[in-house]
Amino acid sequence: MTPPLAAGGHVPQSTKLLYGLGSVAYGAKGQLLGLLLLFYNQLMGMPAALVSLALAISLTIDAIWDPLVGQVSDNLRTPWGRRHPLMYASALPLAISWLLLWHPPAGWSHEALFVYLLVMVVAARMFISLYEVPSSALAPELAPDYHARTTLLSYRYLFGTLGAAVASMMGFMVFLKDSPEHPTGQLNQAGYFPYAAVVAAMMVASILVSAAGTHSRIKALHKPPERKASFKTLAAEVSSTLSNRNFLVILLAGVFAGMANGLGGGLNIYFATYYWGLTSKALFLLVLVGLVGSFLSAAIAPVASRRWGKKNACIGLFIGGLTATVLPIILRLVGLMPENGTTALLVILAAERLVSATLGIGGYIIVASMVADIVEETQARTGRRSEGLLMSADSLLNKVVGGIATILPGIILAMIAFPDKAKPGLVDAEILRNLALAYIPAATILNMIAIACLRLYRIDAGAHERNLSTIQEAAALAETTAEADLAGSPTSATPGTPG
Repeated sequence: MTPPLAAGGHVPQSTKLLYGLGSVAYGAKGQLLGLLLLFYNQLMGMPAALVSLALAISLTIDAIWDPLVGQVSDNLRTPWGRRHPLMYASALPLAISWLLLWHPPAGWSHEALFVYLLVMVVAARMFISLYEVPSSALAPELAPDYHARTTLLSYRYLFGTLGAAVASMMGFMVFLKDSPEHPTGQLNQAGYFPYAAVVAAMMVASILVSAAGTHSRIKALHKPPERKASFKTLAAEVSSTLSNRNFLVILLAGVFAGMANGLGGGLNIYFATYYWGLTSKALFLLVLVGLVGSFLSAAIAPVASRRWGKKNACIGLFIGGLTATVLPIILRLVGLMPENGTTALLVILAAERLVSATLGIGGYIIVASMVADIVEETQARTGRRSEGLLMSADSLLNKVVGGIATILPGIILAMIAFPDKAKPGLVDAEILRNLALAYIPAATILNMIAIACLRLYRIDAGAHERNLSTIQEAAALAETTAEADLAGSPTSATPGTPG
């Protein structure tokens, strides 16, 4: 029999690596999706608002899909456990939908392209969720210890960032690199499909290797009781689980963080390409710096969590990361940044990327660990383990609101009259200034509200240990009761004695 994974809080190094490796798929996917608005707007000629609308709808559908996958995963009973069958099943359809997303038909109208984009991006998001939701739900079981799970999730975020970095480096140095024909490589339409094909291969390999690598742990994982529950019962259980106070706090913070992420996710490439005038070679350098930051965040998050507690640590890291992100834009507005194309500018942006990546990713690692702690709190109160539901529902409102927020970049670009198929260096300076003036206050306010919400979270190390003790006591009582029932049953009575 496979031994428990977290005896004494220890998680085997091989488990950390193989579990973390699975997030390469998610990181690689996120990196290329960040170029989707630019691709369909500037290269395919679709209006930015129409592209943003398709992305918003896809995120909203994905947000509803995630908890459904989580609930199915929590209650699945198969010889391969609750999580792994869904993880294996996601790989091939994800690759197919991903390739189609980046190979739109030529000559279609804007309306037809809108429908095509919507269908393909919804399919790609749903299939990556079919892997990511059950895979994320493994974390609380693989590392029950309060601090060990922060370390485990550090590997998860580290490999996710690594996947994004590798995908980005291949894009900007191979498929979208600068050339005489395309001085700004990210505007080379012909490079996107082969780029997407390599990313698809990365995602499939990551999913299958991680799923196979954690397959041996299935016997040590929780098995839900066999039962037939009505829809009404399941709905009541979902409501009971999701009404947890600490979960609602995280959910509320996720609402505002999702809005901020949706806003920044669509505009980052515009800032890089037009506001800072960065070439693909410069973007490659920033990716490398961000990769260093991800390694630092994986080391810093567990240390900060132990030193200040999860809540205070993530709040401090988020404030620092937000400050680093907006400061260069503010300095440019007041005329204190070097000119575009200078080495000094690139050095400053690299420093910003290092600090913001280190602190921001570190904060998200700790928040993921805080959500994992809610699993035991709800189990202590309800008797059910609902990792899949909790880990996925955490992103529900985040994605819904983030989906709505993805409309904002398109609206902002339209309001400031940002030109389609614009050439870097030729966009009016007033338009670029208006872009910054619209982004900074919106991003700052949304992020600070999310940070303020996190102050209401209440689970600390002591509360987590009490929850584990309650779960262990309930399990021992259930085992004693089952043994007593078995001893008193007619089939266990000795011959010649009354049944």
